Amino acid sequence: MILLDTNYLIRALVDGTMESMRITEWITEGEELITSAISWYEFLCGPVDSEGILVVSALIEDRIISLTRDQSKEASRLYTETGRKRNLRVDAMIAAAAMVSNASLATENRKDFERFTAFGLQLVD
Repeated sequence: MILLDTNYLIRALVDGTMESMRITEWITEGEELITSAISWYEFLCGPVDSEGILVVSALIEDRIISLTRDQSKEASRLYTETGRKRNLRVDAMIAAAAMVSNASLATENRKDFERFTAFGLQLVD
C-alpha cells in the first residue's frame, strides 16, 4: 500500500511527470493507492478544477483515510521527537497517516520526510 503525498496528487494530473508515470506503474502492478485527509485537503486547496478532482479521486478510488485518534497520537509523537518545529506539524500528520496505515509514503519532498524514517516511516524509492 502506498500513501500519496499532496505533491503526488497534484502531479498525477500532469502527463509525462515522474509522479504520473509511477502512479500508472503502481496501478498496473496492482498496488493499492491511498491518501490522507490532510493531503487531500491540501490538494483541494488547489489550484485544481472539478475535473482534476474527479480524475485523482478515481486514481485512488476514493481511499482517503481520516485522521484517526491513533494517527493523531503518532503525529504528536513525531512532532515532539523531531524538535517541535512549527513547519513539521502537517508533515508529521501525513507521516503518521502512512505509518499507522502500514503504508509507504510517496513524496517529492523526501528531505522533509526523511527525519521521520528513524521512527518507522517507510519512503517509496
